[in-house]
Amino acid sequence: MQDSLNKFAEWLATTPVSALIQDTSWVIPGVQSVHLIAIAAVMSSALMVILRVLGLVMRDEPVAAVTGRFFPWIWYSLIVLLVSGAILITGEPGRSLTNSVFQLKMLMLLGVIACTFTLQQPLKHNVGFWETSVATRTSARLIAVLSLGLWSCIVFAGRWIAYAG
Repeated sequence: MQDSLNKFAEWLATTPVSALIQDTSWVIPGVQSVHLIAIAAVMSSALMVILRVLGLVMRDEPVAAVTGRFFPWIWYSLIVLLVSGAILITGEPGRSLTNSVFQLKMLMLLGVIACTFTLQQPLKHNVGFWETSVATRTSARLIAVLSLGLWSCIVFAGRWIAYAG
């Protein structure tokens, strides 16, 4: 698997698109800036949802109202992160694709997307779902704590990529 990733990264680095990204001085810093703004948007939105689910903020608002306000920010920010991340990877494929910390970050991202989807989906059918019983509130809180841990680890992993070989 690692050998295939190395070969793919080497091939991607030789493509005209990668060369264009590498040779245009403003692309990497510009895309990194957009990427960081999207990280701030997704993190602040996720934190608001998590804190509400944990009952630490906005207790007077139903969970569905808070998630309805912040989930679109999470999903749209994730799209921006996907596009900007793909550009950054294309410009420097050897730096990320073959990096085990990057791979771990992507696995954690899949996990937190699953957590977010799990919190959102039942609300489409029953806006009070997460507030119907002690068991559902406890489940939501466990998902929220897991999400907070994953989001935090994703941010740290993103920084760690630069220092991991």
